[in-house]
Amino acid sequence: MSLVIKEIPIRVAVGDLAPHIDKAMNALDAAARDTRLEAGLLELVRTRASQINGCVYCVDTHTRDATGGGDDPRRLFALPVWREAPFFTARERAALELTEAMTRLSEAPVGDDTIARAAAQFTDVELAELIWSITVINAWNMLGATARPWPLS
Repeated sequence: MSLVIKEIPIRVAVGDLAPHIDKAMNALDAAARDTRLEAGLLELVRTRASQINGCVYCVDTHTRDATGGGDDPRRLFALPVWREAPFFTARERAALELTEAMTRLSEAPVGDDTIARAAAQFTDVELAELIWSITVINAWNMLGATARPWPLS
């Protein structure tokens, strides 16, 4: 079976049309990647937020990045049901819980208990970096799902 990629048309080429903002967003993304957090954990977080937000480009990118970094595809397949799946560490579960809470902020505020569970797994600096990383991927998701500014490759 060969994979057929249907071209998804670009709706709004936001990067080309507002390059000064695109440049700033890319700088923010680079800063959010320069963390003490494990690359694999960040890809799980980015993938899960992207799934929730319905950003096809980001789901594709971050699942490929995760498998390219050595993560088991089985874990990625189980991300939507991570609470029931036995494939994730306590640290990853805390990060995924925080990711879902922040990504679904319009449904309910992020609870103190969610922050406490994350704080039990991460240092103060790591927790701050995780919050920033989740914030950045959510911004990319909003951009990608709305404007569809990038083609799938």
